[in-house]
Amino acid sequence: MDKRVSLWPGFCPTHIRIQPQYITNLRQEYPRAKVVVHPECRPEVIVLADEVLSTGGLCRYANRSEVKEIIVGTEIGIIHRLRKENLGKKFIPASGQAVCPRMKLITLESVLWSLREMTTEVKVPEGIRLKAKITVDKMLGIGRD
Repeated sequence: MDKRVSLWPGFCPTHIRIQPQYITNLRQEYPRAKVVVHPECRPEVIVLADEVLSTGGLCRYANRSEVKEIIVGTEIGIIHRLRKENLGKKFIPASGQAVCPRMKLITLESVLWSLREMTTEVKVPEGIRLKAKITVDKMLGIGRD
């Protein structure tokens, strides 16, 4: 079966900030820590990881009793949740620069306003929606048990 694949030379501007040398240095500083990175990290970072998991997969992985220290290679905002849900465990950000400015724009107040007013509507052509859904479903499936 022949298929034409068009690659887009894009990247996530947040995950690209996580450099391979950060992982290498942190492994030396925390030799017992597991390295868990998001699949949007650069390939050179992914090969250094013990696990490559979605955000949900990372949260489930952190709950495992044998895991005591994790070097976290994704958006730094998840660290607060991990520490809150896993008392007594150590979570080390792979990079203090892995901050997503778009995620920081979403607040509980803005979500509440949007749901109350129902004025923010995004229309996507059906063909694009179906193609995007395939990708989102694959991403959500990463790291599922």
